[in-house]
Amino acid sequence: MQTTEKYITPEGMVITGKFTEEYAAILNPDAVKFLFALHKHFESRRKSVLSARKQVQANIDHGILPTFLPQTVDIRNNDWKCAPEPQDLQDRRVEITGPVERKMIINALNSGAKVFMADFEDSNSPGWDNNIQGQINLKDAINKTITYTNENDKEYQLNETVATLMVRPRGWHLVEKHISVNGDLMSGALVDFGLYFFHNAKQLIANGSGPYFYLPKLENHLESRLWNDIFVYAQNYIGIPKGTIKATVLIETILAPFQLDEILWELKDHSAGLNCGRWDYIFSFIKKFKNVPGYTFPERGQVTMTVPFMRAYTQLVIKTCHRRGVHAMGGMAAQIPIKNNLEENEQALEKVRADKLREVKDGHDGTWVAHPGLVPIAMDVFDQHMKTPNQIESKKREDFICTDKDLLKLPEGTITETGFCMNINVGILYVESWLRGNGAAAIYNLMEDAATAEISRTQVWQWIKTGARLDNGKIITAECYKRIRNEELEKIRAYVGEEAFEKGRFTEATALFDKLVLQEKFTEFLTIPAYELID
Repeated sequence: MQTTEKYITPEGMVITGKFTEEYAAILNPDAVKFLFALHKHFESRRKSVLSARKQVQANIDHGILPTFLPQTVDIRNNDWKCAPEPQDLQDRRVEITGPVERKMIINALNSGAKVFMADFEDSNSPGWDNNIQGQINLKDAINKTITYTNENDKEYQLNETVATLMVRPRGWHLVEKHISVNGDLMSGALVDFGLYFFHNAKQLIANGSGPYFYLPKLENHLESRLWNDIFVYAQNYIGIPKGTIKATVLIETILAPFQLDEILWELKDHSAGLNCGRWDYIFSFIKKFKNVPGYTFPERGQVTMTVPFMRAYTQLVIKTCHRRGVHAMGGMAAQIPIKNNLEENEQALEKVRADKLREVKDGHDGTWVAHPGLVPIAMDVFDQHMKTPNQIESKKREDFICTDKDLLKLPEGTITETGFCMNINVGILYVESWLRGNGAAAIYNLMEDAATAEISRTQVWQWIKTGARLDNGKIITAECYKRIRNEELEKIRAYVGEEAFEKGRFTEATALFDKLVLQEKFTEFLTIPAYELID
């Protein structure tokens, strides 16, 4: 073992993140050895996964579109089921999500939701303090010792009954720049998963629960297999039974619906179903087909859950999950209660009710909300229309047939100047928030995460690159973008206030947004270059 900035690490492992005694308790020698072992066993496979993604993208660029795999037809056609889900994951009718901030964790666990998904991914800006403090917060929550006192001396603590806890680690594409092994930066996913699992798995079992996860941005069943092998290794490492870990896969890439059965098959001992990650799904579709002629999307506000390709994939998720005996979770309601305008608030809440009504009637077993104020509304809809803990047995959706073309049908619509402006405005606002360490940003009465900014900047990049036309006939060019960007910055200044604008990181956010939308080569994820700008 060697000592690096007071963290004790195996030979070749370096931790450059800030040292505190509290952080050292999370990054203790035994936990660090587990991270080292995960890296040693699985890093080469993670790199292979990312390399395979590039090849698939090259195929799409050359007109080879995704399809259902002929070599796995037996998996799709045979009547197998996933292992049973544990008792505390049977009823998941409303789940709340949010970053691993201390107050958020307490409020979410107390919200009345059935599940809280604590997020190290898209709603978390992954600075060192956010990540390691997040691990401390979750450990304290699991040990029932978490408290928080705000600046007005208001105290927060857990209720007697709280939501079941699930954790979302970072995606395969992100690294943890503060931890390296023999010069290679560690996978952010393995760091997030490893620290949480190592410190909490046995206590969660003692609490009558278990280590439960959400897995983001998987593109195929081989990525699912990699996670399953990690789960088997981790369970053996600390000596708990195989199948103790349960994981829900977010279906938020356009490639994943072609391999739903295969993804569940790979995780069948550890599966807790699938979730429809709507915003990332739209981003993925736009991104993957950005170079295919004729695949220019209308503005994001027109791509709703009722457009054909979104209806196709959500219903296919339900049918597949229920056939395999696991949950099919619905998507996010990102609205925030509007306290200063009752009429606008009721309109926003009515949108939430309609969205959740569609989901429960389609056959979803639960849904997501971003704010505690939406929990009662979503809960009421599901309570009215789902009298059992879930709909796995009652809504098989055998009536639904889905083809390749259904999943890839381009949505109809236009690009308005308002929509173009909104992409620029919201994109810059979110990136600035992210750079300040806040990955869950309240913007125009919606709780935004990285997926929103990803859609915004990807659309602007594509529209400039292809010379798309606004509905008023104007061609979108780099010069057009720069003019409107300057106008939107003045609107942003008025929205946030002069002081917040001057003290914020808007110069850096604008420069990054400019680079992302104006450069010739598309950047796969905005969080990769943005990560270089935070500690």
